[in-house]
Amino acid sequence: MPERKLGALEAVMSQDSISIVRASYEAYARKDRAVIEALIADDFHFTSPLDNRIDRATYFARCWPNSERIESFKFIHLVADGDRVFVTYEGRSKDGRMFRNTEIAVVHGKQIYEVEVYFGWSIPHRAAPGKFSDERGGAPDSW
Repeated sequence: MPERKLGALEAVMSQDSISIVRASYEAYARKDRAVIEALIADDFHFTSPLDNRIDRATYFARCWPNSERIESFKFIHLVADGDRVFVTYEGRSKDGRMFRNTEIAVVHGKQIYEVEVYFGWSIPHRAAPGKFSDERGGAPDSW
C-alpha cells in the first residue's frame, strides 16, 4: 500500500464509527480495496435481501465486483446508536441510474463487523407521488 494511502487510512481509523462507515462507502466508490479490507473485520458478516449472513471472503467474491458499477454515494442519514451506524444513501451507478438504500453497520473498535442492507427504490421513484407500483420484491433495477 503506498505511503499516501497509509496516512489517510490511519487518520480515518482513529476517528469515530460514523467516519469509519463513511470511509468504507467512499472506498467502495473509489474501488480502493486496500482501504476497505482494512476497515472490514476478519469475522465480518453481510446480510441483504439476496445474501444471508455471508462471511468476509464471500462478500469480497460476491459483492466487491459490484463496486465497478458504482460511481458515488450521497449520504442522506448517518446516525450512530451505540455500536450501530444507520446509513441511508442515494447511490449513482456509472450508467447514471440512481437508487436509495438503508443499511445498518456494526462497528467494534475501528472495524466494521456486520452490515445489513435494506434495498430501497430507484430514483426517480417508479410510482407517481401518492400512487403505487404493481411491481413487488427483489432488488431495484439499478442493482
